[in-house]
Amino acid sequence: MTLAASASLSADDARRIALRAQGFLGAPDRRGGVRGVLRHLGAVQLDTISVLARSHELIPYARLGAVGRPAVESAYWSDRHAFEYWSHAACILPIEEWPHFAFRRRIKRAHGYRWHKMKDKEASCRLVLDRLRAEGPLTSTELGGAKNGGPWWDWSETKIAVEWLLDAGDVVVTERRGWKRVYDLPERAVPDALLHDDLDDRECLRRLVALAGQSLGVGTRADIADYHRLKGEQVDSVIADSGLVPVEVEGWSKPGWADPAALATTPRGRHRTTLLSPFDSLVWDRPRTERIFGFTHRLEAYVPKPKRIHGYFAMPLLAGGRLQGRVDPAREGGTLVARQLSLTTPKAARPMAEALREAAQWVGCDSVRVERAGSPEEAAAVTAELAAL
Repeated sequence: MTLAASASLSADDARRIALRAQGFLGAPDRRGGVRGVLRHLGAVQLDTISVLARSHELIPYARLGAVGRPAVESAYWSDRHAFEYWSHAACILPIEEWPHFAFRRRIKRAHGYRWHKMKDKEASCRLVLDRLRAEGPLTSTELGGAKNGGPWWDWSETKIAVEWLLDAGDVVVTERRGWKRVYDLPERAVPDALLHDDLDDRECLRRLVALAGQSLGVGTRADIADYHRLKGEQVDSVIADSGLVPVEVEGWSKPGWADPAALATTPRGRHRTTLLSPFDSLVWDRPRTERIFGFTHRLEAYVPKPKRIHGYFAMPLLAGGRLQGRVDPAREGGTLVARQLSLTTPKAARPMAEALREAAQWVGCDSVRVERAGSPEEAAAVTAELAAL
């Protein structure tokens, strides 16, 4: 009997369904590569923090293994395959989803501005558009500079204008150069067949709810809403027409919704052992992570150093389909340093060592050192396993 025959799932069923939906259970789709990962997940979050690598590089690495970092960037940004917009946060999105974010572009236009106010909105926006039209794709530096000379949030009038135009859909980003957004006109960057805002809000929401359900495998209303940062009432308005089916999950206090394709076969296959970016879509929703994996995780990069518990950029360890520890990594020359690590079980020492060794090789380090651990025993166990590899 397949899981589709029942409207009830065990907690382990839900965990395995979530892992498979996110690309961590079964053979990785190496033929689809980085672009396949992006299409499968529907959104890859961007963030400025770079420790081992930037988060959008860590996402395909966690699923595919040691993909060359230049190849990752090329896969995202070449051939206008993707665009950058507001989803779960600032995300890389498959270009075919451009029409389905029309509802959000309409909301931004109706709001009229970001948190910054422009001195002369009409003139500033016209200047940006005229320059892009005449000169082609440009960064904010090329447009005249992003800042007024103060702190990072002290944006120039030009930067405020181009970001407002990006929100409203009058400008698009389909490339980054050296981490800088490259702004272009949608009519040049978006394929003609996709360049429209014809879909009404309901159709946009229906598509994004369906996509979230497929990317999660199974989730609560709140899980599905959080994936593309929709409101609960927006999910409610379309979920009956989304193709998702209601399920009950053991231990969940709220009803669940599942992708029928995820229920059609029992999840089986090899589990990936890897370190996860805190911004990985498997774990970016903290309440869901705790519910599914029994693992509480918090990004402490913005927590004052004396108050950090697990470190600046603690990366969860995924092994055997469970979250079995975390490590705060850094690089010192050719050495990957585990500044701080902890394990949920002594048996996690081996997979932690394997994940650290693979990550070190990926970023060009030839050795790994454990600096600090939750206990001397954990430090000694992981160090011994590293020596045995």
